[in-house]
Amino acid sequence: MLSLLGGQWWFLIHLLRQNGRLLVRLEAVETSLASNGSAVGLSQNGSPLHQEAEGLPVGSEAPQFSLSGIYGETLTLDALRSWGKKVMLLFTDPGCGPCNAMLPEVGRWQEEHAHKLTLALIGRGEVEENKTKAQEHALENVVLQKDWEVSEAYEVRGTPSAVLISPDGKVASPVAGGAEGIRALLSYAVSERAQLPMQPQTEGQPCPDCGKIHAAAPTMPAARQIGEPAPEVKLPNLEGTTVELEDFRGHETLVLFWNPGCGFCQQMLPEIKEWEDNRPEAAPRLLFVSAGSEEANKGMGISSKVVLDQQFATGRAFGASGTPSAVLVDAEGRIASEVAVGAPAVLGLAGVSRAES
Repeated sequence: MLSLLGGQWWFLIHLLRQNGRLLVRLEAVETSLASNGSAVGLSQNGSPLHQEAEGLPVGSEAPQFSLSGIYGETLTLDALRSWGKKVMLLFTDPGCGPCNAMLPEVGRWQEEHAHKLTLALIGRGEVEENKTKAQEHALENVVLQKDWEVSEAYEVRGTPSAVLISPDGKVASPVAGGAEGIRALLSYAVSERAQLPMQPQTEGQPCPDCGKIHAAAPTMPAARQIGEPAPEVKLPNLEGTTVELEDFRGHETLVLFWNPGCGFCQQMLPEIKEWEDNRPEAAPRLLFVSAGSEEANKGMGISSKVVLDQQFATGRAFGASGTPSAVLVDAEGRIASEVAVGAPAVLGLAGVSRAES
């Protein structure tokens, strides 16, 4: 009898651990409903505003791929692992401004850390365009996906992003988004005491790199909390006139971080334009905070307000790490959602219900 009870308790504890995240979510939704009388934790189309951690589960098998390089060669994940080192997959796009800004660093990383790490760039687009950038920055291991098949396999939602693969072919880290997150992931990967898969560091616990006790370095910008005042936005529009987020007071506003050269942004542009043409009465207003030239942004043909922020400073202030991403701001100017990353999540905040493919 004792043996049977012990087995039942082990099974129950194991089950609770597996489903802990689900229980926490359900509790949060129930609390929200009980305190507010409405589903404030849901988007307009009924989907949860909470965003999943990006990427495949740490410790799972890394998806295999076989891609063409910029010199006609074929490169596979097994080939990248054949040197017995950690592999970092860096997802880029030739039209992505933050990606291009990182390329000089990436070239140095490949040279300086070649004895510890194999760094491969998974891009897309035309061969010649990618070859030109690779030659300019002395990049190696540059391969091209035809569309987004490898990004989707690794559950990567934007560029630039990176993920570590252990020498035995397992996913060894969450996806790091944005330049700051990628730099932090690289620093961890090449440190002498790095452990794969990555173990979460609790504040106040010894650091796995240096053994000292200090706060863990963030891998991406800290997002503003729901209910906090939104950061100030004061940027020029495409005509050179200053636009402020304060101008949108009295209306729920979706602040959309964008780049016309970002492939993920271009992929969702038709749905954004269709939404603008048939905007529901209760839908939020759109404010595009975009990089790129005035001409490129005007060429998108969108009717919503567009302001220019070439340094992505506003995105970082909101806790965004790349494009496309978005956050809802309520009529009183407070943060009303977590940061949504990638087309499906951004469109969900706008109230767009995507048909399943």
